[in-house]
Amino acid sequence: MQRVRGGAFLKKEYITGITILTVFLLDRLTKFAINAHLKTGEFVEVIPGFFNIVHTRNTGIAFGMFSGGGMFFTLLFIGVSVVAIGVLFYLLKDAVSGLQVFGLSLIIGGALGNLVDRVLFGEVVDFLDFYVGSYHWPAFNVADSAITGGVLIALVELHRR
Repeated sequence: MQRVRGGAFLKKEYITGITILTVFLLDRLTKFAINAHLKTGEFVEVIPGFFNIVHTRNTGIAFGMFSGGGMFFTLLFIGVSVVAIGVLFYLLKDAVSGLQVFGLSLIIGGALGNLVDRVLFGEVVDFLDFYVGSYHWPAFNVADSAITGGVLIALVELHRR
């Protein structure tokens, strides 16, 4: 058992399960909403000059790298995702801090969300579009945000040890 905020105790498995499920469901719900309300390429301006909700599809990996690689790359990305998720679950068993557990769980939840897209559609739905003027950061989604946050937490924890 691990001590967490407020003096309450939670098992590592609860932190893991709640975090993975929350990230996964939030990712699936937001992607469902985008698919239901915007056609691919459509966007809604949220903060003029800074942020749009846009419906894009990414056949590649982070930031569209290796896009357009066809079925070979889709199957490769699915395989790599499954192996990575397995490795992350293995790493969870040795995690000693709540932050490590949380960070790894964020990564797993995000990886599962994007994996489902790849299996169902052969591509990942992205919709968060931040930009300044004509300079756009590549669109991303909730799963990508969780993966990035989880990696940052894991790196901070690694540095602290």
